[in-house]
Amino acid sequence: MSVKPRILWADDEIDLLKPHILFLESKGYELSTVTSGRDAIDQVKAGDFDLVFLDENMPGISGLDALASIKQEKPSLPVIMITKNEEEHIMEEAIGSKIADYLIKPVNPNQILLAVKKNLDDRRLISQRATQGYQREFMQIGMAVSDKLNFAEWKEVYKKVVYWEMELASTGEDGMKEVLETQKADANRNFCRYITDNYQSMLKVTGDEGPIMSHNLIRRAVNPILDEPVPTYLILLDNLRFDQWRAISGTLQERYRVDNEDIYLSILPTTTQYCRNSIFSGLLPLDIEKRFPDKWSNDEDEGGKNLHEKFFLEDLLKRLRRDIKTSYTKITNLDSAKNLVDQVPNMQHNKLNVVVYNFVDNFSHARTDLHIVRELAEDEAAYRNVMATWFRHSPLWEALQRISEKPCRVIITTDHGSIRVKDAVKVVGDKNVNSNLRYKQGKSLSYNAKEVYEVRKPHDIFLPLLHVSSAFIFAKENDFFAYPNNYNYYVNYYKNTFQHGGISLEEMCCPLVMLSPKT
Repeated sequence: MSVKPRILWADDEIDLLKPHILFLESKGYELSTVTSGRDAIDQVKAGDFDLVFLDENMPGISGLDALASIKQEKPSLPVIMITKNEEEHIMEEAIGSKIADYLIKPVNPNQILLAVKKNLDDRRLISQRATQGYQREFMQIGMAVSDKLNFAEWKEVYKKVVYWEMELASTGEDGMKEVLETQKADANRNFCRYITDNYQSMLKVTGDEGPIMSHNLIRRAVNPILDEPVPTYLILLDNLRFDQWRAISGTLQERYRVDNEDIYLSILPTTTQYCRNSIFSGLLPLDIEKRFPDKWSNDEDEGGKNLHEKFFLEDLLKRLRRDIKTSYTKITNLDSAKNLVDQVPNMQHNKLNVVVYNFVDNFSHARTDLHIVRELAEDEAAYRNVMATWFRHSPLWEALQRISEKPCRVIITTDHGSIRVKDAVKVVGDKNVNSNLRYKQGKSLSYNAKEVYEVRKPHDIFLPLLHVSSAFIFAKENDFFAYPNNYNYYVNYYKNTFQHGGISLEEMCCPLVMLSPKT
């Protein structure tokens, strides 16, 4: 037997509202009535209500004063203010006190019912609408995934999958979420087939043909904007997935317009060492090694692998014939993040400002190593929520708010994404094989070739050759590599962690978003 939603209605002319009360009762709601603000407060303290209708103009304690007391007592209880007064300051004060809705007398029954449904039944109605919407689009997504798609079509498929993933996650509809997870797995399986069939040929495309990729990102997406008479800010959030971009986009749209939301294709391996060096040099890793042999670091080399990004960027701008004032800032800790906020006024004098922000990647690694962080970001939805909460309270958002105060263009992007891994694939290698769970390179690898994307000649995909017999293998979908020694421990430790380096929609389909300030 379902419990009727309970509504408290406070109005000094409650007898005149009897038809409205009977109407709501006929719709399945239980009504309690009082005629003063003091009685409303007492009833809220004593009872368990789902919603309050509160008249703004009552004798004794006013509706606004009663509202303040009710919110102190039960902050999450939705209160709908009803008033004859249309003065703006009254509305602003009520809205500032976090009312759920605002109605002007005289009200009709349908207005009242709509306000109730919006505040009591919204979750059920939204869940119902989302489920029905996904059911309608399920067949279309499935048919598209089964076709031979180009990258432009894969972008649209991935955007749809992310949209429905986020919609269904907010409804708590587990049945439909499981269906979507299965469809997403099918999409990833076919996307991996698309990459293994086409990746080599995509790397050989020159000019503006083919998809935007790591090595032509600045030339094709950033360079044209530098002709505009305002500063450009390129904000690269390391390891930002497309769904995480969507999670923070609502906050950004308080200050910015989204001029264009696109997706570019990350190169392989999808790791910072390869992707970010490629972005800032405008070159593929093999070409970086040839042009700057003293600045490229292979997996076996000691020390940092991304120490020369500023140098690479300056060299790229010279090749693009851009004689402009630039800044390059890398944020790796809280102190440097706070300093970024203070540096915004100086940046406004530069034509191009590049900011590399490492929070997301650091959090991903912390999630693998620390049990408490795993609990905070148990799955994709929780991972997105943590990201959105962090961004909302981060120095980066504070800096972006300052940036928005002047005319400019802002580009939000990343170097690669990550995927939650589930299935272990056995691989054997010597002590020199790199430690990444999503790709391996070495001269003595042993594996099942059917389970991986195998590249026996690294030069074929523009990767440096460590040894004459070195090969690369890449994990596909949600697989990860595990050694036979201590296999069960290894699998249990890394299963359901977020990793990157291999082939998946989440790792390779990266957000590339153009923003401009609303002011």
